[in-house]
Amino acid sequence: MALTMLDKTTDRSDSSAWPSAVAAEFERERQNNNGCVGTTLLSENEKVRAWIIRLAPGERIGFHRHVLDYFWTSVSGGHGRQHVHDGTTVEYTYRPGETRHETYGPGQYKVHDLENIGDKDMVFMTIEFVNSANKPLAIPDKVRAAA
Repeated sequence: MALTMLDKTTDRSDSSAWPSAVAAEFERERQNNNGCVGTTLLSENEKVRAWIIRLAPGERIGFHRHVLDYFWTSVSGGHGRQHVHDGTTVEYTYRPGETRHETYGPGQYKVHDLENIGDKDMVFMTIEFVNSANKPLAIPDKVRAAA
């Protein structure tokens, strides 16, 4: 059975105003959509993009926009905090091997960041499906893994 984030229970959810620096970064992403859904794009072809996210304790990947159908797998497990485009701040515990699938219709998206609030490295793999309802967002060369 394919689980989504709607099936995941939060450790904490808060609707308080975000710190001004976080709100400003969110606004910058809104004006210039960031399709880098990982820290490094490991591989891509006409069907998929394979990403990795590696975050040391206290590290954060900034706001990014999901427009393609995708799934992620938590490689290491850990504890993370996200600021989500609906204005909430949520915290989750991830188990090693935990996997979630997300699907977006035409014009749908999700914008969020991810911060490692745990005490060990946090690693995720994300696979995006290029042939989704929305066109892929542009990816800068600097996030592509060296061949």
